Amino acid sequence: MEFKHIHIIINPVSGNAEPILYYLSNAFANKNIDWNVSVTIHELESYKIASSLIGKTDLIVIYGGDGSVTEVARAMMGKDTPLAIIPGGTTNVLSKEFGIPQDTEDAIELLINGKVTIADIDMGMANGCPFLLRVNFGIMADMILHTDREMKRRLGQLAYGITTLQTIAEAKQTTYNMMIDGELFVESCVALTVTNAGNIGIEDFSLLPDISITDGYLDLILLNDTSLISMLQLAGSTLFQTESDVLKHVRCKEISIGMHGPTEYICDDIKQVASHLHIKALPKSLKMLVPLIN
Repeated sequence: MEFKHIHIIINPVSGNAEPILYYLSNAFANKNIDWNVSVTIHELESYKIASSLIGKTDLIVIYGGDGSVTEVARAMMGKDTPLAIIPGGTTNVLSKEFGIPQDTEDAIELLINGKVTIADIDMGMANGCPFLLRVNFGIMADMILHTDREMKRRLGQLAYGITTLQTIAEAKQTTYNMMIDGELFVESCVALTVTNAGNIGIEDFSLLPDISITDGYLDLILLNDTSLISMLQLAGSTLFQTESDVLKHVRCKEISIGMHGPTEYICDDIKQVASHLHIKALPKSLKMLVPLIN
């Protein structure tokens, strides 16, 4: 698959400190491809840049972390122009979901000379806000809220693990009233996730087996408690990719969640507050350039 024109959006404050422009210049040298670069000043600027490029280029590429990828995806939702990723963040969940090389030069080479295809992937909508990865409540949200940029810069993905240990110790159950595809559920848990993608940012590890970003569904996952036994069971289910009694898993297309008063949650790394949340799946909403499976 070849592209005559490619536009790369670069987030210079992403997790990696590397000479991205040097890598790009080397890769495109002597190639019959027109290419341009835009550099963001603020992360939310990725959305504006991507929006302005629709219909003006054959491929939009984002170099950055999951936050930047999500912003560009929101701009490109429902459009014919495909999106490609050069992983440049701390966890790079979506790129790992599709097996995109984590080495920057290898990821660039894949864009130019690699065996790639365009996949139609799902997104979700939470209270009118499109999301690409997941919506988190409880300790899953606290893990992101309490991990600052400096910690991520120094420790990388380990920073999230340290914060998780701290939030687990303070975890309290919250009761949620939920309408899931027309059926009422009342659940108390320490973590609630509505996810579109399974990968947790560690190579091939997924939250649970059979979570797919292309199946037209969202996956609701509840963690009941943070006891030692539960944490060991959770680790085992992730390691061996099996279902666990510790986690409640429901595959669905539409969810309404009621909370007791304004509650903080995370929608693709962005802090939000709401007392009621309506979430629905948006099947095949985004065109993504991904490696061909051998």
